[in-house]
Amino acid sequence: MPPTILICEDEPSLRELVRATLGSGYAFVDAVDGDEAARLIREIRPALIVLDLMLPRVSGLELLGDLRADESIRDTPVVVLTAWSHAEEAALVAGADRFFAKPFEPDELKSAVDELLAER
Repeated sequence: MPPTILICEDEPSLRELVRATLGSGYAFVDAVDGDEAARLIREIRPALIVLDLMLPRVSGLELLGDLRADESIRDTPVVVLTAWSHAEEAALVAGADRFFAKPFEPDELKSAVDELLAER
């Protein structure tokens, strides 16, 4: 079974772009807000999370902080993908493994995800 990637993004077109970029070697689950993402992370234990910072209900930064504070899931790789290009330092300090500002370079995102999952 292919690794499962949780895409936490409230824009349907961007979720589709991430799926198309990463390709058929992965299974995907979508979350449209921070609350749904928090629930799904604990339910499905994804191999990797692609996380927007600007999410309804619970922000991506808050979600990332909660994730890193939970010993049972803190090692899950997180790739932040956001329009907040100025938030790179905050995202990395909060525990992001990689940071990409939108619009992103598809090949760079694919390489980062493949690399993070190869390390597991």
